[in-house]
Amino acid sequence: MSSFWKKALFFLSTIGPGLFLVGYNIGTGSITTMASAGASHGMILSWAVLLSCICTYILIVFFGRYTLITGESSLQAFRLHFGKPAALFVLVVLIFTEMVSSIGVMAIITDVVKEWSRPLTPSGEGISTIILALAFGGMLVYLLFGGKYSFIEKLLALFVGLMAVCFLATAVMVIPDAGTVIRGLVPSIPEEANAGLIVAGMLGTTMGGVLYVARSITVKEKQWGVADLKLEKRDAFVSSFLMFFLSISVMAAAAGTLHPKGLHVENAIDMIQLLEPLAGRFAVSVFVVGLVCAGLSSLFPHYMLVPLLLADYHGKPMDLSSKWSKGIIVFYAALGLVVPIFGGRPVMVMIVTQALALIITPIVLTLMAILQTRRSIMGEHVAKPATLAIVAAITLFTVFMTVIGLIGIADLL
Repeated sequence: MSSFWKKALFFLSTIGPGLFLVGYNIGTGSITTMASAGASHGMILSWAVLLSCICTYILIVFFGRYTLITGESSLQAFRLHFGKPAALFVLVVLIFTEMVSSIGVMAIITDVVKEWSRPLTPSGEGISTIILALAFGGMLVYLLFGGKYSFIEKLLALFVGLMAVCFLATAVMVIPDAGTVIRGLVPSIPEEANAGLIVAGMLGTTMGGVLYVARSITVKEKQWGVADLKLEKRDAFVSSFLMFFLSISVMAAAAGTLHPKGLHVENAIDMIQLLEPLAGRFAVSVFVVGLVCAGLSSLFPHYMLVPLLLADYHGKPMDLSSKWSKGIIVFYAALGLVVPIFGGRPVMVMIVTQALALIITPIVLTLMAILQTRRSIMGEHVAKPATLAIVAAITLFTVFMTVIGLIGIADLL
């Protein structure tokens, strides 16, 4: 093997926690939210994506730093230093959001593939969403049974890489002019119905509290220590950059084709139905591959995150091959059948869920900030006042966006 490939493989092995976050973060919920924003508002909400990714970088470094120094994950720390009720509250909220997200992600994947496959079936109806949910869910369950974290990292690297290539290719085919993108970095919220909810959803999908809890667990799984702080920061940067790059690519694809014609994305299949006449079958096919990769790379962490959280809460190593973990994985895979069987609007479910995900974030950030001020825990590595001030500002910002999101949900209802 050449030295180039050895270096490339070594680099990939050092950004595993970051790939886990990218795979979890950039799923169908994020894609449909970005597509909805791009179709409805063009690129004027680019600032929200950039701001959320900058804040995410700061926070995942902040949480990872605690684990590097203390050897404790955030969930373990909450239980140890704030008591079981605090840790259990965070755990229950995260498990609930994972349940709803698993339903929405699989629903969007199956809807999109069914719509794309219509010309390929004699009836013109496309492949049944129930069959697709069983096929995708069964594949993921098979891969996760007995899989180790290092194996999951390699699969996520594959899916994230394919997703990046597909979304970049789609954006290049239909991207608007660069000036439009740059103007979108100036903060503003459109004066339209549900605009605040979309912004809150965009921030929620990137800045949800589950990301930071998961971050500390995955850093612990890598067995990094204080000496790996620079490595942890690099991993965090790669993760945040990929989140921004992929999100902007999807927004640009929608903004370059749908927005000029006043078309909107309200359901997952809208992106396929509206994009194909404007960009062609090939571009749509590339986008669908990227969307499926996004969904699968998101479902991997969704299915394994609850066993990971529960094992972490009880202070035990994660074992995906145990009967308990397998039962949880099968349960979450079965949730993917809810919308295909009973129906629903998965895109709106995902946007609302992402907005609600912000509710737990201020609590998680506040608890971690308190921990990092305690010299009895951090020793000489207590957080600096400037760092705490930045985290406090981000926390207040998430509270503000949570209120906007809740107002948007109330208006929607």
